[in-house]
Amino acid sequence: QVQLVESGGGLVQAGGSLRLSCAASGRTFSGYVMGWFRQAPGKEREFVAAINRSAGNTYYADHVKGRFTISRDNAKNTVYLQMNSLKPEDTAVYYCAARDTSIVTSEAGKYDYWGQGTQVTVSS
Repeated sequence: QVQLVESGGGLVQAGGSLRLSCAASGRTFSGYVMGWFRQAPGKEREFVAAINRSAGNTYYADHVKGRFTISRDNAKNTVYLQMNSLKPEDTAVYYCAARDTSIVTSEAGKYDYWGQGTQVTVSS
């Protein structure tokens, strides 16, 4: 089992940047595929980005491609989401998730562990 704690959310103006972190504890972090998801009020949770166990491959939703970067530091048991050129429509609670497998997926239902979320608000 793994516990996930997100941090780094906040209020930022459109065009600004934020870096989210997700610290993991418990089982070996490097054994998990990691993902970031977000949920805006009244909307379903949606995929943002994912990274495989070795950090050799990354995957992005089309609406963040070119603006967001996912990375991980297995030595620090942490996954990051660098968010640049933020837009008001990026406003949401952002969650990190872990999947106990080598297969990366964008399907939220296939992730095994979730953090509590961190709020990101982008003002226009």
